[in-house]
Amino acid sequence: MEATRDVVIVGGGVIGSSIAYFLKATPGFSGTVTVLERDPSYEFGSTARSWGGIRQQFSTPENILVSRFTQEFLGQITRYLGVDDVPVDVSYHEQGYLFLAEDRHIPRLYSNNAIQRSLGVNVGLLDPDDLARGFPWMNVADLAGGSLGLSGEGWLDAYSLNQAFRKKAISLGVSYLAREAVGFECDRNRVSAVLLDDGTRLGAGHVVNAAGPAAAIVARWAGIDLPVRPRKRFAYSFSCRTEITGCPLVIDPSGVHFRPEGRQFLAGCSPDPNNDPDCTDFEIDYGWFEEHIWPILAHRVPAFEAIKLENAWAGHYAYNTLDQNAVLGPHPEIRNFYFANGFSGHGLQQSPAVGRAIAELITYGQYRSLDLSRFSFDRMVTGDAISEHNIV
Repeated sequence: MEATRDVVIVGGGVIGSSIAYFLKATPGFSGTVTVLERDPSYEFGSTARSWGGIRQQFSTPENILVSRFTQEFLGQITRYLGVDDVPVDVSYHEQGYLFLAEDRHIPRLYSNNAIQRSLGVNVGLLDPDDLARGFPWMNVADLAGGSLGLSGEGWLDAYSLNQAFRKKAISLGVSYLAREAVGFECDRNRVSAVLLDDGTRLGAGHVVNAAGPAAAIVARWAGIDLPVRPRKRFAYSFSCRTEITGCPLVIDPSGVHFRPEGRQFLAGCSPDPNNDPDCTDFEIDYGWFEEHIWPILAHRVPAFEAIKLENAWAGHYAYNTLDQNAVLGPHPEIRNFYFANGFSGHGLQQSPAVGRAIAELITYGQYRSLDLSRFSFDRMVTGDAISEHNIV
């Protein structure tokens, strides 16, 4: 039996690594932190396969405030995550998100805008003439308007952010083990140890579930039913012979979304919820691009009628089936077991605030910087869903 660790984090992706960093950086915390990551290459993790999107255009105040901190964090990322005075570069492209709307979407677009602006988000409402002037390559004939993030939105290199958190955490004394957790030992109302695939038993004072799409499996070891499921999403990379300038990350009313990626573009679309089964494989559905996504791309951007598909990959959302929002904080009965799960595609952009929040809960027993108690596990029991209208 190895010595007891003060905190064991199951999952070393961007959420787990952020929690590890913030724990060691939080005044008042002096314990040991061990992160378990079964895939140290990060090749198959959700973080490295994500689009790296960063936005503030949500409809829930807490989600907006979480993203506001992300923007603050990125603006000072070297101060937070720099090691040996080496600047940290995560290739952040602050080019905005553009949500497009048809007539039926306008009331919600305006309602969301009012909430966002009340919380200091720099976002602008555009009418069809504004869209035509700002994006002359776009077909706006069937649009009634749009909402554009004017600052504090864009995308970054997800793998680089994960590695920056990891490197800084290690420099502060965090231990990373390339091992797979396979179960827990529980003693009354607490998790007393984490069991590893090599037979090792890690005693633990606190255990954090940061297992991404595998979160429900980890929760089940403690006898907890967590409604977070692995749901597959595709990214399609294509080239276009026509130059498209000034392109933000565009969300079409259909749900199809695209953005520049170097000299190419990325495109994707979440499926209908009724056709979105639990899935852990990485097989690519090219028909989804050819039959659904491409026709919508070509309608919205006529130049996209002549494109070449260059590459494609699959990753997985940790999809909260209740309300597609995060589940954060301790279990109401197993008080040393913490959730950092169910981000449903928003984990990377929420990782700085989530890492800080979980670190505060473990260190102080309460949120201090931003109250995220609305995202507690309690609503998984009551069914009191949080309604977030801007899910991509």
